[in-house]
Amino acid sequence: MARHDVVIIGAGNAGVSLAARLLRVGAKDVAVVSPDRPHLFRPLLNYVAGGQATMDELTRSTAAVLPAESTWIRDRAVAVHTDARQVELAGGDRVGYQDLVLAPGMEEDLDAVPGLAAAMTAGWSLTAHVESQASAVWRAVEGLRRGRVVFTIPPEPSPCGGTALKPLFLACDHWRRCGVLDDLDVHLVTPFDGVLGVPFVDGRLGDHLRELGVTVHHGSTVGSVDHEERTVTVDGPTGTVLAEVERAFVVPPYRGPDWLAPLAREGSAGLVDIDPETLAHCRAPRVWSLGDAAALDTRSSGGGLRQQVEVLADNIARSRLGRPLRRYDGYTIIPVTVDRRRLMLVEFDRTGAPAPTTSLVDLTVPRRALWLFDRYVEPVIYFRALLRGRLIP
Repeated sequence: MARHDVVIIGAGNAGVSLAARLLRVGAKDVAVVSPDRPHLFRPLLNYVAGGQATMDELTRSTAAVLPAESTWIRDRAVAVHTDARQVELAGGDRVGYQDLVLAPGMEEDLDAVPGLAAAMTAGWSLTAHVESQASAVWRAVEGLRRGRVVFTIPPEPSPCGGTALKPLFLACDHWRRCGVLDDLDVHLVTPFDGVLGVPFVDGRLGDHLRELGVTVHHGSTVGSVDHEERTVTVDGPTGTVLAEVERAFVVPPYRGPDWLAPLAREGSAGLVDIDPETLAHCRAPRVWSLGDAAALDTRSSGGGLRQQVEVLADNIARSRLGRPLRRYDGYTIIPVTVDRRRLMLVEFDRTGAPAPTTSLVDLTVPRRALWLFDRYVEPVIYFRALLRGRLIP
């Protein structure tokens, strides 16, 4: 049985960035467990859905992004045996570890919404959150000229759930430019009392939605869909059934992988039970987690992940030296396009209070420069710096 100093499960943003960071700060034996699958810069999926990017721009092979100094275990984890400090693989082998980091991400839970799986198979319901559907979202948007359309913000936990507003705003601005927005009845279903559940920007977002004529169903989720009847049932204060829906752009609920259940926090939809500040598991020694699969008590985001990578790389070393662990304050960020050329950045901490990274300019004011940065500069930083263990503020 192979044994490694640090074993990381998952080769997404969290797993690759952490592996590279650990090697950059002196780790000698880092292994990453992941099947051979395409690596995606997932934030660009929303731009694919808005007709502003292609899948080729955001896709790399796993081999291309993993650090050359790491060991790639090309298999899927199916269980963790914390008593023996071993990870069980789908192929039947086991891998031993000194420290284990769980970063497998979340999985779509299509069965949580009756009718959603069938509606997605039929192509009537689509979402940019599922990579195989992002291009189809834009084709559907281009083809719409009249009728009722539904967009959703998913309930938490969800990977970067707030960015589900991007396809809505990109689509509405496209329809406005084409002169057909007034012929479309656009609805947004959000689980929050506001738009994003972030009070200091909800009012501004609400103004933009009203300007576009979008009907917002606050404090609501999608209870079911029926692609044959073309209905979306909205569970919430109004208990509405939206009929004659041309397209339902529904982001599915998410949960942690089933095999992580023994290490999950109760009532967290299967997320790993960690101290949200130190990222150490609350019950299993030498086990850590970060990214979408971790119960961090904050909203998932790539921007927040940067701080998590820095903190966790330090804490693995600090725990071995018996030194006090660093703390992650829950900083997160939601980039939201309000049209096809402007974007705002919503930065806040675990309490929901504003946590701006600069005092020189108000980043919650939509700006073209922010859209350009998010669309064109951020992917370069991601592939050339973050996935190589370099920390960019």
